[in-house]
Amino acid sequence: MTTATPSISFFNTLTRRKEKFTPIEKGKVQMYTCGPTVYDYAHIGNFRAFLFEDLLKRWLEYRGYTVTHVMNLTDVDDKTIRGSQKQQIPLQQYTEHYAKAFFEDSKALNIKPANHYPKATSHIPEMVALIKKLIKNGYAYKGQDGSIYYAISKFKNYGKLSHIKVAELKAGARVKTDEYTKEEAQDFALWKAWTPEDGDVFWETELGKGRPGWHIECTAMSMKYLGETFDIHCGGIDNMFPHHENEIAQSEAATGRKFVNYWLHNEHLLVEGRKMAKKLGNFYTLRDLLGKGYDPIAIRYLLLSSHYRAQFNFTFEALDAAGAAVERLRNFVRRLQDAPGKGSGGKVAELLRGVQLGFGEAADDDLNVSVALAVLFDFVREVNVLLDAGVVSRSEADEVGALMNRFDGVLGVVGKVEETETLPKEAEELIEKREAARKAKDWATADALRVRLSELGVVVEDTAQGVRWRLVKQD
Repeated sequence: MTTATPSISFFNTLTRRKEKFTPIEKGKVQMYTCGPTVYDYAHIGNFRAFLFEDLLKRWLEYRGYTVTHVMNLTDVDDKTIRGSQKQQIPLQQYTEHYAKAFFEDSKALNIKPANHYPKATSHIPEMVALIKKLIKNGYAYKGQDGSIYYAISKFKNYGKLSHIKVAELKAGARVKTDEYTKEEAQDFALWKAWTPEDGDVFWETELGKGRPGWHIECTAMSMKYLGETFDIHCGGIDNMFPHHENEIAQSEAATGRKFVNYWLHNEHLLVEGRKMAKKLGNFYTLRDLLGKGYDPIAIRYLLLSSHYRAQFNFTFEALDAAGAAVERLRNFVRRLQDAPGKGSGGKVAELLRGVQLGFGEAADDDLNVSVALAVLFDFVREVNVLLDAGVVSRSEADEVGALMNRFDGVLGVVGKVEETETLPKEAEELIEKREAARKAKDWATADALRVRLSELGVVVEDTAQGVRWRLVKQD
C-alpha cells in the first residue's frame, strides 16, 4: 500500500472542472453511491456504474485512504410498489428477492462490498425528521392532496448541479412522480399522501398516512451514515437530475451546510451503438450474459476498461476481447512462477519503476483506466520478452508478481492463478511427437499436431528455452 497522496484529481460535476482531491479528514474518505432500486435484476448499464464506483474505491484504498462506503437500496418507490402489486406479493418479499440477486451478481463481478447497505424502509423515522426540519425552515409545505412538497423557488441555488434554469420553471406547479425531466421540473414530493393505488404500502407518521418520495430517501440515509457534509457522491449521469439535484436542495436547506464536496457521474452505456431497450432486443441483465456462458470477470474487465465519463458501447466482440485480455494477464502471472534465469541486469527493476509511475499517473488523473491498462499491457509485453530470453531471475519474478497482485487489488480481474496445471496424457504424448517432428524438420506434421493440441485446449509456444504450453478454457 502506498502513502495517501494529494495528487489524485477528479472531474467534479458540481464545478464542471477537474479538481485535486482533498478529503475532509486526512487519510479518510466518506463516499455515498446510489444503489439499485430492487424492482428487477440489475442490467449491464447499472453495473457499469457500480463497477466504476468499485474501481474508484479500490484506487483510493491503493493510495492509502481508508474508505467508508455507503450504498443504499431503494426498496420503496413507484417502481417497487407497481412491481409487487403486479406479482400480487408483499412489497418486502418482492424487494428482498431482487436485493438478494443484486448481492449475488455483485459477488460474481468481484465488487467489493460497501460498509453499509441501508434500506429505505428501515429509515422512515430519519426521513420524517428531515422533512419536519424542511417544513420548519420554510422549504416545504403541504399540498391540497395531503402530500408534502419541496418549494424549489425557496432554495436559491436550485439547479447548481444540473444547470437547470429555475427562472423558467412554473411557480407553484407540483410533480408527485419520482422521475421526471428537466422540462417537467416543479416542486417535488417529499412525502406522498396515501392513495388507493399504494395498497398496503404506507406508514402512519406525524406527516400523515403515506410514504417517502425517492429523493428524500438518499438524503436522509447518506446524512445518517456520513454526516451533514461528506467527500464523494457517485451515480449515473441519468441520476444527476432530478435525483441528485434534489438531494442537494433537501440537505443544504435542512443544515445550511454544503452537502457533498465532489460529485462524480458516469456516462451512459450503449449496446451495439444504440440505447439499451427491451423493445430493441438489446437489453441485457448480468444474468442474461452469464446464461450465454460469458465469464463474469470478462464482463467486469469490459465494463471498467473505458473512462467512466465517456459513453461506452457494449458489443459481444468487445466482450470476447475482454476475455482474451483477462486470460493474457493470468497467463503472464502463471509464467512468472517458472522463471529460472540468472537476472536481467536491472532491466526488470527499470520496468517496475516505469509501470508503477505510468499506471499511478493515469489512475490519479480522474481514474483514466484505459491509459492505465495500456501502460500495464506494455509492461506485460516487455517482461514477456525477458521471460522468453530466459533472463528473469526468481527474485525478479517475485517482485513482478507482487506488483501484479497489487494492481489486481485495483482491477480485480486476475485473482488467484493456479501454480501448476495438469497436462492431459494424450496432450503430453502429442507434444513429444511434435518435438520429434520439429527436430526432424517435418514442419507439416508439427503444424498438424499443434492444431490437434489446440483442439484439446492446449496452446504450445516455441521459445529459446524449449516448448512451453498452457491450458485454455474451451467453449
